[in-house]
Amino acid sequence: MYVRVFDGEINRHDKLTFTAAGESFNFLSVGTFRPVKTESDKLMAGEIGYLVTGIKEQSRARVGDTINNPNFPLPAFPGYTEPRPMVWAAIYPNSQNDFTVLKQALERLSLSDSSLSFSEEAASSLGRGFICGFLGLLHLEIITERLKREFNLELTVTSPSISYQIVDKATGKEETVASPHLFPENLKQETILEPWAEANIITPTSYLEVILKMLNSHEAIPMSTTTLSHSRSSLTIELPLRELMRGFFNELKSISSGYASLSYHLIGLREADVAKLEILITEEVEPALTRIVSRGRLTKDAEDLVERLRELLPRQLFIIKIQARALGRIIASRSISAMKKDVTDYLYGGDITRKMKLREKQKKGKKKMQARASMKIPHDVFVKLLGSKE
Repeated sequence: MYVRVFDGEINRHDKLTFTAAGESFNFLSVGTFRPVKTESDKLMAGEIGYLVTGIKEQSRARVGDTINNPNFPLPAFPGYTEPRPMVWAAIYPNSQNDFTVLKQALERLSLSDSSLSFSEEAASSLGRGFICGFLGLLHLEIITERLKREFNLELTVTSPSISYQIVDKATGKEETVASPHLFPENLKQETILEPWAEANIITPTSYLEVILKMLNSHEAIPMSTTTLSHSRSSLTIELPLRELMRGFFNELKSISSGYASLSYHLIGLREADVAKLEILITEEVEPALTRIVSRGRLTKDAEDLVERLRELLPRQLFIIKIQARALGRIIASRSISAMKKDVTDYLYGGDITRKMKLREKQKKGKKKMQARASMKIPHDVFVKLLGSKE
């Protein structure tokens, strides 16, 4: 650990404590940089150096934490707060053989980036992966690019989502849900809270009208408009953070021909009107495709998603039913017809009853196959589906 000593001194074999983490540890050696690591007997106030510890779990040592001597406890330095992930996305290796490599890569990145959090997750079609928490979309992009470039990993990254806070009106109990497939379905006595952001858009004045029209589809609230010059304007808006995840920036760039810029910061939690949208393939829920959407856009998103899946999924020997379920009912459905095979193709002439028997046998076989139908979604379907995100 790299440390700076503000007060007192650190002697070899002292017992120390992390103030925020509340963990105690013994260190093995101490030293300074001159400029290479040079071992010494102690570190004194004003020096910058390093501690070699026997800590095996990297999560115990957090960047920014204060180290104290338990015999002379002092409060932590002000300003330290634990990073709180605001954007969540699942990361899966394209090959399950790379799962261990991905785990080691995330552990290495988290050593220098304490704001990255991750936990293991398994999806029926994508295999084993990790649900990761990020500070924002830029943080998500940086981490995924580092995983690809520094560790030569081929990854599938699910659509980013946000965490919701569910408050029980009767008891006041609060629960934070980050993964869409863990979002509860029936919420009658609970209040759902979601993070909101204040965004500032700087754009040429000629594009201001079309941008204002776009805001309606993203539940954004215009707050103020400022004229910066005869050709540039600044627009301040408030909108749900989930709408920024839904291609807001890409759409803004598209309608402004790339001239508009966007910056935002979080402003707190507000009540949300959202619902859980599940996708069923052959009547089995696919967790990797579950998402949280606005109730006003529920039907449209469901129709778009099942239609896209109908185009991407390969045909099978049985009928594939694709359904979108929300609020306890099916709101969109598509079917992919089964592949046909003429079992009598090799027959010629003879009694018609031979063909009838073969067709009847095929009919019974298809009925049995349909009853046991279970489809594993090909990996490239996820790649295409997620890649088509607006």
